[in-house]
Amino acid sequence: MAVALPRDLQQDASLARRRHAELCRQKRVFNARNRIIGGDTEAWDIQVHDQKIKEATEKARHETFAAEMRQNDKIVCILENRKKRDQKNLCRALSDFQQSFQKPETRREFDLSDPLALKKDLPARQSDNDIRNTISGMQKFMGEDLNFHERKKFQEEQNREWSLQQQREWKNARAEQKHAEAFYTETRLQFDETASHLQELESATRKAVCASVKEFNKSQAIESAERKKQEKTQEQEDNLAEITNLLHGDLLSENPQQAASSFGPHRVVPDRWKGMTQEQLEQIRLVQKQQVQEKLRLQEEERQRDLDWDRRWIQGARATLLFERQQQRQQRDLRRALDSSNLSLAKEQRLQKKYMNEVYTNQPTGDYFTQFNTGSR
Repeated sequence: MAVALPRDLQQDASLARRRHAELCRQKRVFNARNRIIGGDTEAWDIQVHDQKIKEATEKARHETFAAEMRQNDKIVCILENRKKRDQKNLCRALSDFQQSFQKPETRREFDLSDPLALKKDLPARQSDNDIRNTISGMQKFMGEDLNFHERKKFQEEQNREWSLQQQREWKNARAEQKHAEAFYTETRLQFDETASHLQELESATRKAVCASVKEFNKSQAIESAERKKQEKTQEQEDNLAEITNLLHGDLLSENPQQAASSFGPHRVVPDRWKGMTQEQLEQIRLVQKQQVQEKLRLQEEERQRDLDWDRRWIQGARATLLFERQQQRQQRDLRRALDSSNLSLAKEQRLQKKYMNEVYTNQPTGDYFTQFNTGSR
């Protein structure tokens, strides 16, 4: 029987440890999920376990809080019921106390709201000279005295005396009015006679005044006619002088010097200016002809410039077209050269592949591919 030496045991332990490490490494390397994702599943499991413990603890804490809240709600309901009951008892005791010791008739102000106050009160006055009938009390007004009937009989007798006295006064006033009317009629007749006499005097005076006014107006009309005649003669003379002055003046003779302004030779007086002279008109027409010729010259230059620009544009377009055609020809030549090069390369590749197939005749089997991926190194 072979005896295991300590050195052999150490080697066996080292070999077993290396085998175990290799198996663990193969497990990690050959596991596609861990190799691609690169996660630590053990740490994830620990985190999931800790999360579940945390959720259970949180749930237990919420349940404890809910139980405490339900207990507090019950206590609050009990206290509210007790408060309502105490308040009801207090209101009942207060009502009993008021009915027993605070009756309305024991109050100091009960006489203000006593329903039998009118039956218990004394009458407003017992006589016309009652001391309670003050002015501010308003318990006695005119015509509300106790001896109303005697006073009314006395007033009727007094009204009858007043009516008889008024009738006597009316008769006397009527007689005085008739006497005054007779006196007024007599006085009015005298005034009418005096007025007719004054009217006759006024008519005679008015006739004399009209005659004098007529003579005065006649003399004024003669003077006015004479004055108008003189004014007409003077106006005719003035018009004749004005016409003569106009005929011999600068206005109708169209003297150009009359329109000259004192501000300079290039300024004129608008109300005297009769238009330009023939020399000025000829000068203006000459300037206009020069302007027309200058405009025609500028138009011709612009037309020549446009033709030049058009010719340059056509030449540029033609050069661009020729350049594009040259580029197309160069691209066709390059493409043909590339096609021929590709054909020669393809021919060489086919020849090389044919040569490789003739040289390498040993084809690999399935055992050749199964020897890979058997270790972690």
